[in-house]
Amino acid sequence: MGGAGRVGGSGEADREARTAADEVTAAAPAALAALERLRPRLAAAGLGLGLAHVGEPGLAPAGPAEASAAAAMPPRRRREFLAGREAARRALRAVGVDCGEIPREGRLPVFAPGRAASLSHSAGIAVAVARAPGGHAPLGCDLELRPLPCDAARLVLGPDEEPLLGTAAGAGTWSLTGLFSAKETAWKALHLAPGRAGTASMRTLRDLWAEPCGDALRIGPRIGPRVGRSSRPRVGASSGPSGLPCAGARAGQSYGVRVRVLPVGGGVFSYALGWAGADGRSTPVPTARRS
Repeated sequence: MGGAGRVGGSGEADREARTAADEVTAAAPAALAALERLRPRLAAAGLGLGLAHVGEPGLAPAGPAEASAAAAMPPRRRREFLAGREAARRALRAVGVDCGEIPREGRLPVFAPGRAASLSHSAGIAVAVARAPGGHAPLGCDLELRPLPCDAARLVLGPDEEPLLGTAAGAGTWSLTGLFSAKETAWKALHLAPGRAGTASMRTLRDLWAEPCGDALRIGPRIGPRVGRSSRPRVGASSGPSGLPCAGARAGQSYGVRVRVLPVGGGVFSYALGWAGADGRSTPVPTARRS
C-alpha cells in the first residue's frame, strides 16, 4: 500500500510497531500457537481462521476508510484496529474470498456483500473467523486471555445461570471467563444473523440465556419467562447434535446458538457451531419473525 494509506510516516509506524510488540503479553506466543493448532478443527466446521498481533511489522490500512478511522485512534487502539482488520482479511482468504478495506459503522465492521467475518481482540492478539459465502450458519467468535474477576458474574449471568459456574463442561468446568466468552460469541452471531433474530431484546449479556448442550453451550435471547430454574443437565433431557444432553426447552425460546469454548494459552476461545432448536438439534436460520 502506498504512503497515502499509512498512518503517520514510516518512522512513526516503526516506533508504534516496536512499542506494540513490547505490549504483547508473555502469554501471547503460546496463545497464537494454540489458536493455530485449531485451524483444522475450525476448517472441519466450515470456518476460516485469521490471526494477527499488534506487534506485526507492516500493519497498515487497506484503504481510505480504514486510514481515516485509524487516524482518530490513540496508538494502542490503532494497532488493535489494524490487526483486527488484517485478521479478518486472512480469515476470508482462508475460505477463498478476497477482501479489501473493511470500514466501520460505529464500532461494527462493515463488510462488502457476500463477505462476513467475526473479530475479537485480547492481549495484543486479533483473531477472526469467516464462512464461505452462501451459508446460513451463525458466525461469531471471542478470545479472552485475561480472566474475569468473580464479582463480574452479576454482569454476565442471570440468577438462573449461576449454577453453571463450576459444572461439568466435557472434560472441564464452565468458568466465568468461558461463559462470558460464549455469550459474546452468541451476541455477535445473533447480530449477524439474517433478520437479526431476537436482537431487539438484547441490551446486555444478561439478556441472553445459556444452558449446557453436550460439550458446548446453547445460548439465545431471553424472550418471555424462562422455563425451569436449573441450568444443570438432567437425566432425560433433550439431546443435542452430538447426542449429549441439553438442559431443556423454554416457552417462547425456540432457538439458540450452539457455542464451543476451548482453552487457549491460559484463556479461552469461543466460536459458534450452528443454530440449535429447543431440543438442541440443528435448525434452519432463525428470522426476526420467529423470535
